[in-house]
Amino acid sequence: MDYISLGGIAVGLSMDALAASIANGTAVQRVTLPFALKVGITFGVFQAFMPFLGWALGTAGAGLLIHIEHWLALLLLTYLGIQMILESRENAHCPPKQCLTVGKKTLLIQAVATSIDALATGIILPASVGIYSMHLMLFSVSLIGVITFVLCFAGVYLGRKFGTLLSGHAETAGGIILILIGIKIFAEHIFHSVMWIP
Repeated sequence: MDYISLGGIAVGLSMDALAASIANGTAVQRVTLPFALKVGITFGVFQAFMPFLGWALGTAGAGLLIHIEHWLALLLLTYLGIQMILESRENAHCPPKQCLTVGKKTLLIQAVATSIDALATGIILPASVGIYSMHLMLFSVSLIGVITFVLCFAGVYLGRKFGTLLSGHAETAGGIILILIGIKIFAEHIFHSVMWIP
């Protein structure tokens, strides 16, 4: 098994989740260890589960999703981004403890939206790094989950640093970041589709 390729795939898959984690760090008034752990674990679990699910479903199941996954990511992340921007205006004068906008539901939708592309990756993963058995696949998706957890955990604190610099506009910036992630995922899919046209 090519561990270098597997590590590269893991880092690549986690980039959208990392960006969302940074956005989450900017959205809250104060970053705590439990919050950072919750973000890291949620994204890590989904980034690990989706490739495994894709591998289990096989080419047919993932083939159906690959035609709509970029639309789902764009719509979900744009929705969350707009909600975050609107809430930043509503929360401008609220007490700090009431300004936390990254709840369980929001975090769950973010995790799903940023890990949809990992579902299709589960189909090509065996051919990419030579995984043809259950225990090797479990090791691979676990590694993807751990790398995503570490990056997203750190991303929350990185986002808080940006949030401090952005002062009262941090939550708005977080919403914009989520919208840009959705556009990025959509644009990448369209670009790759065009590039594959004979």
